[in-house]
Amino acid sequence: MFKCKAAWNKLAPLARASSTLCRQAGKRAVLRHERTPQFVQPAHMSSGPSGGGGENTLYFVLVGATCLAGGAYAYSTLVGDRERYQQRITEIESRSSKPAAEPSTPAKTQPETAEPLPAAVAEIVPETPPVTQSASEPASAAASPAVEPTHAPYLLIGGGTASFAAARSIRARDPGARVLIVTEEDDLPYMRPPLSKELWFSDDPTVTETLRFKQWNGKERSIYFQPPSFYVSPTELESVENGGVAVLTGRKVMHMDVRGNKVKLSDGTEISYDKCLIATGGIPRNLQVIERAGDEVMKRTTLFRKIEDFKALEKVSRELKSITIIGGGFLGSELACALGRRSADLGLEVVQMFPEKGNMGKVLPEYLSNWTTDKVKKEGVKVLTEAVVKNVTYKEGKVEIKLKDGRVVKTDHVVAAVGLEPSVELAKSAGLEIDSDFGGFRVNAELQARSNIWVAGDAACFYDIKLGRRRVEHHDHAVVSGRLAGENMTGARKPYWHQSMFWSDLGPDVGYEAIGIVDSSLPTVGVFAKATAKDTPKAATEQSGTGIRSESETEAVAGSVAVGKAAPTPPPQQKEDYGKGVIFYLRDKVVVGIVLWNVFNRMPIARKIIKDGEEHADLNEVAKLFNIHEE
Repeated sequence: MFKCKAAWNKLAPLARASSTLCRQAGKRAVLRHERTPQFVQPAHMSSGPSGGGGENTLYFVLVGATCLAGGAYAYSTLVGDRERYQQRITEIESRSSKPAAEPSTPAKTQPETAEPLPAAVAEIVPETPPVTQSASEPASAAASPAVEPTHAPYLLIGGGTASFAAARSIRARDPGARVLIVTEEDDLPYMRPPLSKELWFSDDPTVTETLRFKQWNGKERSIYFQPPSFYVSPTELESVENGGVAVLTGRKVMHMDVRGNKVKLSDGTEISYDKCLIATGGIPRNLQVIERAGDEVMKRTTLFRKIEDFKALEKVSRELKSITIIGGGFLGSELACALGRRSADLGLEVVQMFPEKGNMGKVLPEYLSNWTTDKVKKEGVKVLTEAVVKNVTYKEGKVEIKLKDGRVVKTDHVVAAVGLEPSVELAKSAGLEIDSDFGGFRVNAELQARSNIWVAGDAACFYDIKLGRRRVEHHDHAVVSGRLAGENMTGARKPYWHQSMFWSDLGPDVGYEAIGIVDSSLPTVGVFAKATAKDTPKAATEQSGTGIRSESETEAVAGSVAVGKAAPTPPPQQKEDYGKGVIFYLRDKVVVGIVLWNVFNRMPIARKIIKDGEEHADLNEVAKLFNIHEE
C-alpha cells in the first residue's frame, strides 16, 4: 500500500502537467484556425500518398516514453528513500548504544598539562587550562579502530611548528573550521629547539618519557604545544559541532592530486580537501661515505631531527663510551656542548669534527668562530677542525673514521649533523615548482604555490623584498610563515614581509640571536662590550619569562633608527673574551644581517635596520642602539 501511494504521489503531478499541456495546445489551435483541431489524420484514398498517420504515431510514442521514464524515476526514488531511511535508523541506533564519554586522543600518550607557549605562538594560541586525568584513564587514543575522515575543509600536511601555527590561525579567523593535520610521526605537534638544548640539561632521569624540561629561567614546561585534550579525534572531525583540530598520526601523504583536490596516504586512504597547506619540513642530510659504509655503520649513526632521535641518542650517551659528532653548525655545536657537559659524569668521550676552521665557521666571523671553538672545548669536547671525512668503516666493534689528512678517529657512535634537505617529495605528483638554487617549493608573496595550496616552514622558498629569494630553516620562521599561511587560507591575502630570527645557545651562559643573511663570507663589522651577569641566555629568559626566544614583533617597536655621521669604525680588536656585542653583515655597504652576541630582547631594532636598507657611515654608532655599553 505504501509503495502504490508513493508511486501515485510521484506520477500524479506528471499526469496533471501532461493534461494541462494538451488543453493549452488545443485552445491555441482554435484561436489560430477558428476550428477544432483534428487529432486524427483524415483518411486518404488508396491512390493517395501513404503514411498520413505518422504524426499521431509520434505523439503516442512520446507519451509512452514519458510514462515509462516517469515510472523508472518513481521506482529509483522509492528505492533510494528506503535505503536512506534504513541508514538513518541504523545511525540513530548506533548513537544510542555509545557510552556517555570516550577518550578522543588521536595519538600516543602525551603530557596532559597545557604549557605556556613561545611568544610568537602565544600570540595566536590562547592558553589552555590544565587538564586533570585519573590514573586509570589512558591518555592514548580510544581502543576502537580509527576511521579517518574522507574530506577535510582544511588539510595540513606535516605535524610540525608551521602546521600547528597555521591550524590555530585558521581557527582564530574561522571558529567553526575543521582542520586535519596529517603527520608521519607518532607524536602530536611539538617544538624542536629543546631537543638539542634544554632537554639535555634536565636533572630528571625520566626526561625521555615525560619530555618536560626546565627552561633557563627555571620554569618547567612540556615540549608539546598543547595536551591531547586540545585536539578532537579524527573520527569525530566531520561531526563535531563547532569544528576543531584533529591530528592523524603515523600516516604519510604519498601522492597529491591537485586537479582532484585530494591526497593519498601511505595506507591507501584518500582524503579530499578544499584548501591545503604543505608544511613537510625537511629531512636530515647524511654523508655519502656513511651511506656507502654498510648496515653496521648506519645502525650506529644518528640523523638528529625527531623525538625518537633524542631518546635514542640520550640512551646511547649513557650506555656507550664515545660519540663523534660530524658537523660544526648550530645543531652540531649545540649537541657537542650538551654531551660534553655530561661527559665527565658519564665517562663519555665526545668528539666534534667539521671541515671549517672553527665552530659555526659558515656563520660567524673567523675571530668569533675561534672563540666559540675554545668555549666548546672547555665543555669537555675534543674538537677537530679542518676535518674532511674520507672513509668510514666498521672494525672490531668500532666505527672508524678516516680523514683526508690521514687522521683516524675510532668511536662507538656517530651523529651526522650536516644540514637539512627540504622535503619536496610531493612536488612530482602535485606538479609544483622546486627552486633550483635553494630547494623547497617556490611560492609567491602570499606563500601560495597554487590557488588553493600554500607552503610554510622549512619547505617554503619565498621571495624577500629586501634580501631576495630565500629559504629559512628556523623556529621563528616556521611560526610566522605558518600563521600567515593560515590567515591567507581563510581569505586574508597578506604578503610575507617578516624578517624571521633564529637563535642558538651553547649552554646557559653563551647564546646569540640572528636575523637576515648571516654568512661569514660577507664583510662584517663587530662592536663588542664587557658582559655583565645579566648578559646570558639564562638571565634573558628570566627577564622575558619564556625559554623559547622566538618572537614576531613588528619593526614599529623599534621606532626610528637615526645615527650621526662619523668616521668609519676600525675593525674589532682581537680580544680573548667577547662578552657581548653586535656583528653587522654587509653587502654593497648595506646591512643585510645582524648577530646579537649575548645581547637579548633587541631583535625589533635589528629588524628595523635591515628593513630600512640604508648605508651607515659609522656602525659603531648604530651599535649603540642596542644598549651594549650599559651596565
